[in-house]
Amino acid sequence: MVAPSHIQALNAELKAWLFEHALPLWWEAGFDPARGGFAERLDLAGRTVEGPRPLRVAARQTWAFATAGRLGWGGPWREAVAHGAEALATYARPDGLYGILADAERRLVDDTPAPYEQAFALLALSAAHEALGGDFEARAVDLRETLLITGVVRPDGGVLERGSLQANPMMHMLEAAQAWSRVSDDRAWPALGDAIAASALTRMKEPATGALCEQYAPDWSPRPDADVEPGHQLEWGWLLLEHGAGGDAAHRLIEIAETRGVERGVAIFSLGRDLSPRDRSARLWAQTERIHAHAVAGRWDDLSAAVEGLRRFLDVPVSGTWRDRLLPDGTFVEEAAPSSSLYHIVSAAAALDRACGGNR
Repeated sequence: MVAPSHIQALNAELKAWLFEHALPLWWEAGFDPARGGFAERLDLAGRTVEGPRPLRVAARQTWAFATAGRLGWGGPWREAVAHGAEALATYARPDGLYGILADAERRLVDDTPAPYEQAFALLALSAAHEALGGDFEARAVDLRETLLITGVVRPDGGVLERGSLQANPMMHMLEAAQAWSRVSDDRAWPALGDAIAASALTRMKEPATGALCEQYAPDWSPRPDADVEPGHQLEWGWLLLEHGAGGDAAHRLIEIAETRGVERGVAIFSLGRDLSPRDRSARLWAQTERIHAHAVAGRWDDLSAAVEGLRRFLDVPVSGTWRDRLLPDGTFVEEAAPSSSLYHIVSAAAALDRACGGNR
């Protein structure tokens, strides 16, 4: 099912913005050739904002530039991937896990092995493996096995942190398992993905609504005050569809986000378990997941609306940066652009391009 002509035009527009503005800017201003690593933020004039450097930035930028290469960007994406893969070593712990924060001099300043960051390390290693070869698969297998042996990831795919099963890092573990399943013959990767998808569909789904919450007790009962995030309903939806699992349940997640989680033309931050609005602010990343989900599901009218929502965040003085947070009153928070959003934008662009018959 190839997208119609007006969606093809949106695809061309988003790729042009990426190729001509965003990727060159984030390579030139967001890359530190002297000390290594990537800047966490650029201000809205496109200038580097100095500060500590989270692992998720190095991992996401590695994946984003590798994916940009697959999309056809002619810039130095292989150099960026190699640089990002080298930067990952800064965060490596002796036990095979990764810390979460380094300073600008590449000294690890927080070695907490947060599950969310482990998932993105796996994703970045898959991109480096596909682009460069080398020992990245061995490193990823070591990380995967350490996560399983230490119980960070349970056999049922659950990810326990701070006394609760956390849906967000679990979701990104599924993304990483899918990425590795596409580039590796190791059957443990699809097995991990299958376990996570099965738990999402059989243990996490709210019987009354079909939604997935953010936090669960160790027995998979939802925390009473748990949020339902529209952006994550969309993300789970497309991940499950791409996994070949879920069917109606995955489409229901996308429908929940679109009908209950979109206000003022944008996907809002959170709902309660009864799907009533809880936080009516909006983040850029949720707009990209809206594009991604509708591209995978072939919901063309909703996809057009989602692109319109994203455009509001990209309307900035220097093309290639973005605004991140839209308040309920319709005003944006004036702050520097987080580099980690490039991952979300590139992911949405890749899904839109596939819907238009592009990269596979």
